[in-house]
Order: sequence, then structure tokens, then C-alpha cells
Amino acid sequence: MCKNAREDEPAYRSGDEALARTPPWSEREEAIAGWPAACKLTGAAVKTAPTSRMAHCVTLVQLSISCDHLIDKDIGSKSDPLCVLLQDVGGGNWVELGRTERVRNCSSPEFSKTLQLEYHFETVQKLRFGIYDIDNKTPELGDDDFLGGAECSLGQIVSSQIITLPLMLKPGKPAGQGTITVSSQELKDSRVVTMEVEARNLDKKDFLGKSDPFLEFFRQGDGKWHLAYRSEVIKNNLNPTWKRFSVPLQHFCGGDPSTPIQVRCSDYDSDGSHDLIGTFHTSLAQLQAAPAEFECIHPEKQQKKKSYKNSGTIRVKICQVETEYSFLDYVMGGCQINFTVGVDFTGSNGDPSSPDSLHYLSPTGINEYLAALWSVGSVVQDYDSDKLFPAFGFGAQVPPDWQVSHEFALNFNPSNPYCSGIQGIVDAYRQALPQVRLYGPTNFAPIINHVARFAAQAAQQRTASQYFVLLLLTDGAVTDVEATREAVVRASHLPMSVIIVGVGSADFEAMEQLDADGGPLRTRSGEGAARDIVQFVPYRRFQNAPREALAQTVLAEVPMQLVSYFKAQGWAPFKPLPLPAKGPAQAPQA
Repeated sequence: MCKNAREDEPAYRSGDEALARTPPWSEREEAIAGWPAACKLTGAAVKTAPTSRMAHCVTLVQLSISCDHLIDKDIGSKSDPLCVLLQDVGGGNWVELGRTERVRNCSSPEFSKTLQLEYHFETVQKLRFGIYDIDNKTPELGDDDFLGGAECSLGQIVSSQIITLPLMLKPGKPAGQGTITVSSQELKDSRVVTMEVEARNLDKKDFLGKSDPFLEFFRQGDGKWHLAYRSEVIKNNLNPTWKRFSVPLQHFCGGDPSTPIQVRCSDYDSDGSHDLIGTFHTSLAQLQAAPAEFECIHPEKQQKKKSYKNSGTIRVKICQVETEYSFLDYVMGGCQINFTVGVDFTGSNGDPSSPDSLHYLSPTGINEYLAALWSVGSVVQDYDSDKLFPAFGFGAQVPPDWQVSHEFALNFNPSNPYCSGIQGIVDAYRQALPQVRLYGPTNFAPIINHVARFAAQAAQQRTASQYFVLLLLTDGAVTDVEATREAVVRASHLPMSVIIVGVGSADFEAMEQLDADGGPLRTRSGEGAARDIVQFVPYRRFQNAPREALAQTVLAEVPMQLVSYFKAQGWAPFKPLPLPAKGPAQAPQA
């Protein structure tokens, strides 16, 4: 792939030395083609979108880029291509994230310089790739030939792991030839140190009791001790066993097993004046010899008392370095996120023909139900390869017998309730609205149990290949509270998350209780949820916010929920079939 022809020239790097305005489509091309001007912001040195627009970063992703069969623009030789990466930051503005090197005289370049950007699951990150034939040493691209561009979301790239797109000169107009292939890799050290520690015969520090011991681990660096981990406090116990814990290897010892580690055992005091019980020095290499026992030494006591031996012993029962898989490990490992939607058709929504109804379609064809669906669905759809989503309604009288149903297919095809993409769900909703009678009550359990049945089937495969996300859109408090609690507790043992968006201005206190951020959800019999799988938000909080704000909030916990489930099962990322050879698929011969 022209590997001997690369030229990494500083003038073409995205950095402080590269000047600002570098649109992959110039304004002249914009006027002709209808593409938005690419980079209204200044500064190629601006390498990421403004942080105020972003949620917390999940991880850092590295993109590798190659092209095939580019147009030859140079007379007597091939083009000298370079790739520019930009990200949509809203309002028609794009910011440059980076550039590859220029590859001389090559129509099928494989760029050696990778491009890095922050990845956020809970938002759609629109990317644009522009390919240019570079004929001069200036950072401006206005005088360079545009060979084609492509747009996609970062979610599409990481869920496919590798994606090939045709190059376009403008929307709907192919460049004539040429494709771009983008592959992704998460940048991280996924190793963690997992430990289980206990102590014996610690010194008594409290006048009216024993001690309330806790542990602190410090790593040495830059001549200082940096806190790496602090355990929980165990009350009134001189022989404590602390909970097993995990710390990222990089944070624990900088990735070096020989780095000095200081362990301090202290007696907790509520006013912050904790009393030192004792300390010792070690390293990860020594800790890994577990089970290992260390004397807990109080320096002042050791100096004052000749007969002093120790203030107790610390025993490391388990210390091992493990790989901790991330959300992207599972997604890039082939895990499909199956998206299902449930829509509330109870009578409390109001007559859909009335402007006061929550189901009323405004002249723009939008209401709160559809706005919430678009916001969340536009993110999740990138993680399902076939883009076929089951969609259901509940709380309506359904033709032809007009019985109340809490689990009817929006497309009225119970044997095939799948809709093609988010637009397919929207179309099915609009067609169903005039055909049903809004009724009640508001029962969630039937749809939760419906999705749970499929999640249970997937769990039987004992692979991290499928995860299920159910989006419930409702206007009122749940009626079947106990049945819903039991359904959620059962679903917490399955590869499944439930997102509830409350539309309108009703009292949603019952839904807040399902979102068990304050403690595990329990059934009436006392059975607790294995993990928190419900996220509830009222739509009214986001009425004046950007559309992506709702998705960022309701999807923020999904990566953690997915990882926690697969980790609890002990399932490593599912490995897909080998990827096909690089290059566009061949059409069948006639």
C-alpha cells in the first residue's frame, strides 16, 4: 500500500504549527455542492470539540485510515493524498481534529499516522473525512485538489470496528472512484490490580472501643507519595477483612511492578484526625507473591519501645493483575445492542386530535414522544447491525376486537414487530395513532417481560454477544407497581437495561423509585435487584435543552450496566468471524 512512499511533513500535521482554517470542502465547493462549509471555527490546533458540549469521556479512540483507487489529479504521476478529520460541533460548524501525513505518488494510501479523539457513547459524534491531493507545503487546503469525502458517526465506526465508505464530491454525487476505510482501536491499559486484604491483632486506638481500621495504598513518583486506593472503614474490629477491590494498574504503580508502594493502616475518626496504626513498604512484585504477610509498624512506637514488635500484621490473601474489559472492548468484540421501544397510549395523554394532547402531532409532525424517541434512538441505532427494532404500544384498545393491550406491535404485525430504523418506528407510531383508542391503565411489566424473554435466550449462549436496551415512553405513573418491580428485579439478572422517559407534567415519583440510585430495588418479598438497570428522566427537564442532552443523560449509565453484567458473568468480549479482505465487495457476475 505504497508503504515506501510516505512523507510526514510538519506543515501537514494538525497541531500548533498548522494554521487555522482548513475546510475539507471550500466555500466555493459549498456553493456548488450544497455541503456545509467544513470549518468555521479557527485553529487546527483545536483538537477536540468544546468540552462544554460533551458528557464525560468514556475513553480515547484511535482511528487508522486507508484509501483505495483514488482519482489521479497529477499529470504524469499519481496523487499525493492526505486525510483531514473533522467533527460536527453543532450550528453548522465543524472543528478539525487532526490530519494524517501526506503519502507521495499513491492512489491507494495506507496512512501511518493515526488520529485520536474522545469517544462518548451517549451522543452522536458526526465525523467528516476529507481526502486532498497536496501539491504545496502550506497548511491551507484551498489550492489543493479535493479527491472526495465521507461522513459517518463514531458510533458506526466502533460498532463495525472497520468501515469502508465511498468517497463523495458532494451529497449524492460519488467522486467517480475511490473508497476510504477507517478502523478503530481503544487506547487504554486495560489491566487492573485486584486484591483481597485482611489484618490481625491491630492496636486498639479507641478509648471506649477497639479500632475502626482502614487501609491506604500510595505509589511513589516524582519524590512524592500519591494515593492510589483507600479502603472502606470497618468499625470496631482489630481483625478486619476488607472487601476485594480493583485498581487500574497504571494508577496503582504506574505500570511498573517494582515501583515502591507504601501501605498505611489507620484508625478512622469522624473529625478527620485519623490515628496511624502502622505502615509498611512493598511493591506490586512483592504483593503478587500472595499470600504474603507484612508487619504493620508504627515508627514512633518502634523508636520508643525496645520490646516493640509490631502493631499488627497485614495479610495479602490475593493480589493479581487482570484484564478489565471496557464497554468498547465488548462493542468492538461484536456485541450487538438490541433496541426496543414501548409507547404509552393510555387515556391520560388526551385526545390526539386536540393540541393539548401529548400525542398531538404539531404542524412540524413532532411531539414529545417523537422528540424523545429521536434523541435516544439516533444514538443506539449505530450499535445494531441490521437496524431492525421491535416497537410496541401499551394501554390502548386495539382493533379489531378493541380489547385493551399492554403489548401490541406498533405495526400491528405481532409475528414481525420489527421496524426499519428509527424512522420506521416513527412511521409505525404515526400510522397506529389514529387506529387505536387511548385507554389504560399504565402497565410496564408486560413489555419488560417481553424483552426479558429475549435477553434470557441470549444469556443462555453464555457469550457477550447481545445486550438489550428497552426505551419506555410514558406520560404517567406506573399502575402495576409490584409487577413492574418484580419484572425489573428479574431483568437485573439478564443482559438488559431499561430507560424510562416521562413526557408531560405528571407526578413521576413512582418512576423515580424504580431508578434505584439510592439503593437496590426490592420486590415485596424482599428480593433485591442484582444491579441497577433502570434510568428514569422527565422530558420536561430537557424541553429547552439541545436534543442530544436527553440522550446523554438517559444513556450515560448503559456502558457501565453492560460491563457490570458481563463482568459478573465472567464473559470476555465475544469474538466475531474474521473480517473480510480489505476492499469493496464484488458484484455478482451475470
